[in-house]
Amino acid sequence: MATTQEAVFSACADVREAGPGDHVDGVAPTLVARPGSTEEVAEVMRAAAADGLVVVARGRGTKLTWGCPPERVDLVVDLAGMDRVLDHAAGDLIVETQAGTPLADLQATLAHEGQRLALDETGPGASIGGTLAAGTSGPGRVATGTLRDLLIGVTVVRADGVVARSGGRVVKNVAGYDLGKLMHGSYGTLAVVTEALFRLHPLPVARRFLSVPVADAADAHRLAQAVVHSQVVAGALEVDLPAQGPGMLTVLLEGSAAGVLGRASTTLRLLGPGADAGDEAPQGWGHHPWPVTARGDGRSTGLKLTFALSGLADVLETAGRGPAPVHVRGSAGVGVVYGGIASGTDVAVVAETVRELRAVCERHRGTTVVLDAPAAVKDAVDVWGPIPALDLMRRVKDRFDPDHRLAPGRYVGGI
Repeated sequence: MATTQEAVFSACADVREAGPGDHVDGVAPTLVARPGSTEEVAEVMRAAAADGLVVVARGRGTKLTWGCPPERVDLVVDLAGMDRVLDHAAGDLIVETQAGTPLADLQATLAHEGQRLALDETGPGASIGGTLAAGTSGPGRVATGTLRDLLIGVTVVRADGVVARSGGRVVKNVAGYDLGKLMHGSYGTLAVVTEALFRLHPLPVARRFLSVPVADAADAHRLAQAVVHSQVVAGALEVDLPAQGPGMLTVLLEGSAAGVLGRASTTLRLLGPGADAGDEAPQGWGHHPWPVTARGDGRSTGLKLTFALSGLADVLETAGRGPAPVHVRGSAGVGVVYGGIASGTDVAVVAETVRELRAVCERHRGTTVVLDAPAAVKDAVDVWGPIPALDLMRRVKDRFDPDHRLAPGRYVGGI
């Protein structure tokens, strides 16, 4: 290990021995390197490759327990020091930022020019790189898509230390290999993302949240369908059904003051009695329905449920009557919701709940993925479930990381 430490220490100015707070889903690393630039990341990766080290990239650490535990970790590459907005071309509606930049900080910077990255922060403290790697999204994806759709350029460092760039500084860029889309949702198993370039949207002049209580899954489905098939053009549409108690459907309208006012009147009529309008988002808006602070066996089980939108009522009903109480929150406009099961729930009960939810999502052409859970749950449940095109995914992994030194085992199929 002495040679390994010497190589990594010479590649980066900030290297230390790992501690308990650096564990990756219970797996203890040996070293942590904190580079400050793409070039320094490349040096670190070359040093790691020379010694055959297994590497896990870390942004702000908010999703290190997601997916499966890696087979082992020798080195954590901590990107939190790479937190600068490199360029904001307000006139062109684009921004270039380092991967360790917190999403909230980027939004604050953009707001000074009346612009935003049209993406919901699904958990506090998330970085740009971590959000890209995990592929998270909120209710706003109904109007603007995911981070994948906003990404127009990316810089990555391969496992061998080679720097690769894709895309460019124009929104319509079709030249070259679409590296950025491969990075989206890859959990750091293909390359280390160091910089990203995004297209932006202007901040809306006016916005209004319209909420209505929902009695059950059928009620939520009926109202969501009414909004989706109307002409109100919702900026976001979220259903929130706690494990116990009444639920809520919320519609976000954005645009000019006059336009929002007129559409709000129409939407209130669609939602019917009990609907209310306000300027502030409801509590929990856009966030995953489980705590993000707990670690180890004390953490909740977090699920991602995808399905054809016509299956919303079926999925919500199954979640509401399953063996374990499930708090469901997510986009009622595109068929992507998240479920939270409380910590301390019996493992067998969690496993049966996942089985039932997986069956209903598959019936509606979707999937159920266990994003986060205590170790005992991950041992008992197939975290990823059946995934199409797994052979293709493995070939991509072999092409990008032939020695399997980037977070091996963390992604679907042991990738």
